[in-house]
Amino acid sequence: MQHNHNHSDNHDAHHHGHHAGHHHHHVDPGQMGTIYIVAIVINLLFVAAEAVAGIVGHSMGLLSDAGHNLSDVFCLLLAMVALKLSHTHATKRFTYGYRKSSVLISLLNAIILLVAVGGIVVESIHKFSHPVPVNGLLVTWTAAVAIVVNGFTAWMLSRKQHDINTRGAFLHMLADTLVSAGVVVSGIVITHTGWTVIDPIIGLVIAVVILVSTWQLLAESLRMSVDAVPENIDPDSIADMIRRTDGVLDVHHIHIWPISTTETALTAHVVIADIALLDDTTHAIKTMLATQGIAHSTLELETTASHCDRHGC
Repeated sequence: MQHNHNHSDNHDAHHHGHHAGHHHHHVDPGQMGTIYIVAIVINLLFVAAEAVAGIVGHSMGLLSDAGHNLSDVFCLLLAMVALKLSHTHATKRFTYGYRKSSVLISLLNAIILLVAVGGIVVESIHKFSHPVPVNGLLVTWTAAVAIVVNGFTAWMLSRKQHDINTRGAFLHMLADTLVSAGVVVSGIVITHTGWTVIDPIIGLVIAVVILVSTWQLLAESLRMSVDAVPENIDPDSIADMIRRTDGVLDVHHIHIWPISTTETALTAHVVIADIALLDDTTHAIKTMLATQGIAHSTLELETTASHCDRHGC
């Protein structure tokens, strides 16, 4: 009976819908931190400008968009904090460091966005019964700037979608870019037709867009927070791969769970044919697991399954 521990870095890029077998590359946290800082600064400046334009132009569309962009800034801040926490070192009390907090932050991000959706819906519905004159030209120009700001931020994040938090930030920036395009349309329509009801309609469309993009994020964050197997890993195929390793007779008691939004751990009992091949077999299994995005593996090797039956593992 032997324990074998591995504490090497994980290379799981945790892309949405990633297939097992993909080779993953670790993202430089310093570079990612810089991207977040740049994104936060340009978005904060824009939120201030958009809020002023919304107040001056009496546009609920602009004010709700500014509010939503502010929540995006908060989400970017949280994602940056999660990035820092996911690289913390282990302590005596926190043996995985504070990495799991990155999962809790992604859950918080999803909840914040759902609250933002609720706010936009309430305000838009109110606008239907209490229409306000809107400065169409001002709305159009501000939203056009929003397309540039949000589009640039989404582009920066899309190149580095290494975990659920970055993907969440990217999704919302992408949604915002589409939303701003919608606002441009409403501005043009109001300028040419005076049909102000388009403003709350666009507000509701925005809410649906954000809701759809947030739902997947919320579901995945919830699953990860209760230690479900990460979406990009197929437990059955992992078990099959271990069984197909030379010298392995069987595998049982497999547990796979996320340590953070980017790292995955596994424990398993492996039955081997020959105790003399223990080191070679362990190395082969760990190497295979690393290619599947599982770099933290603890394997318990035994020569017969009956050992577990006797000792009730």
